[in-house]
Amino acid sequence: MSVPGLMAGGRWRCFPVPLGSFLFQALRSSCCRKKSTAPKNIIPSVAFCDENAKESQNALDKLFSSEQQASILHVLNTASNKELEAFKLLRGRRSTNIVEHREKFGPFQNLESLMNVPLFQYKTTVQVCNSILCPETRGKKKLQENRFLGKFIKPDIRRERLKAVNSIVSIVIGTRRIAWAHLDRKLAVLDWQQSNRWRLMDRTYLSSVYLEEISSIISKMPKADFYVLEKTGLPIQNSSLFPILLHFHIMEAMLYALLNKTFAQDGQHRVLSMNRNAVGKHFELMIGDSRTSGKELVKQFLSESVLKADPRVVFPADKVVHYRQMFSSTEPQRIEELYDSLLQAIAFYELAVFEPKP
Repeated sequence: MSVPGLMAGGRWRCFPVPLGSFLFQALRSSCCRKKSTAPKNIIPSVAFCDENAKESQNALDKLFSSEQQASILHVLNTASNKELEAFKLLRGRRSTNIVEHREKFGPFQNLESLMNVPLFQYKTTVQVCNSILCPETRGKKKLQENRFLGKFIKPDIRRERLKAVNSIVSIVIGTRRIAWAHLDRKLAVLDWQQSNRWRLMDRTYLSSVYLEEISSIISKMPKADFYVLEKTGLPIQNSSLFPILLHFHIMEAMLYALLNKTFAQDGQHRVLSMNRNAVGKHFELMIGDSRTSGKELVKQFLSESVLKADPRVVFPADKVVHYRQMFSSTEPQRIEELYDSLLQAIAFYELAVFEPKP
């Protein structure tokens, strides 16, 4: 390295500076300093110097601790092409070049050897090493997923638990009935029914009656990994709707308490609330702020279960006729809760369990 010095006559001349000297280190720190929000003991403050910096022997290795180097090399030497592309800076040709170089010349022995791969210069290599140590893109993706889930599912729950679910019971409460649908992760209907023994809206009852009524219904519900309740969007400003809104809140609170049997021991929620309008939007049932009936859509799913080899929803063959007859016999009653419980279960899987599509 050299620094300019002013000579007599006003002409500049460069004087060599030894690489190990204090002045060299000071100049290098000054021109290469880079701000970082990562903790200093985890990600070093790395500067992106000009191309002359790569000429120093093992320059990259000096920027990272031995533990950090081992972590980076482990990823570079073991990750597949697809796994490498999870890092933003390694998408496209770079990840392919790494795999091809690895197969041709063997594993990377040090960080410096990464610059032998096409498309990798000093600055790029430093950026890649930092991204492997602190994969910001993964963190951002996870944050986006959590925000996406938070829009329609409460309380907050980790996606890892949702992805591991085997079956759910979707519950929809009405003023006259309560309905539920039990579906597994293949969207196969295991149970689907309603209870018409609903006598809590006609007059005032003692609290013990509420417990008796809800307990009787819960005893009929199958066991599942999660119980998903419909969260209604009734406007609280309309005072005439207050008794109905209070009814829904009481039912929701009791179901949370009675179905979350192990919450006191493990603190894990097994009862969730799902936004009603989010389900409506998923199935394009919304007209403005109002949701239309899902009856025709449910009938379509029933027909496809019989006619298609790979239907969206799988109904048990011995129950299809029963469900069709159930619709016919209850036609005048507008059993929207029964339709909605099935649609909510499907939407839960497609939005929360399977890969989301924000």
